[in-house]
Amino acid sequence: MIDAWRGVGRALAAVALGALLGACATGHVVLLPSPDGRSTAVTVHQGDREVVLDQPYAAATSSAAGPFSYRASPREVEQRFGAAIAAQPAAPASYTLYFDAGGDAITAASKPTLDAILADVGRRPVPDVLVIGHTDTVGDDAFNDSLGQKRADAVRNILVGLGIAAADVHAVSRGKRELAVPTAEGVADERNRRVVIEVR
Repeated sequence: MIDAWRGVGRALAAVALGALLGACATGHVVLLPSPDGRSTAVTVHQGDREVVLDQPYAAATSSAAGPFSYRASPREVEQRFGAAIAAQPAAPASYTLYFDAGGDAITAASKPTLDAILADVGRRPVPDVLVIGHTDTVGDDAFNDSLGQKRADAVRNILVGLGIAAADVHAVSRGKRELAVPTAEGVADERNRRVVIEVR
């Protein structure tokens, strides 16, 4: 039986493969290209022997002498693991909407992003949408916490109005705590007046 240990950055090996498919059940491990192009690696152990897979489509299979490494093909991956890959949930996605100063009105340039969010949510069988309101540094914490919540609530209401189930959309505020662009207090930077929508 192969015992697959993920390399540096445990999640990277999982992302590269979508998951380390069939390590114990099938005796095969294949490292797929990561969606963002980052380098990934995994060490595959069998008994006291090991091989390192550090290139896309590097693969290992169990044998009587220990793990045997080889190069898989995209066709083999599709034949062997296609059903498992297809069954994985879509990767999380993040969208950003920007706001006019001091209020909860989305900028005109941000409105087309709503269509992308709606399409993404529609592709997910069980969507989970987190709407996070942010502000610039004009005003005190209480003011910005409230403004961030107003912005998040406004976006949540828009998404629900477009047909996303209310139970699937949650709105919170971070106020001025997580600036996209660090500034001094009292700076009205439009890049910080935003709502981040995380779709999972």
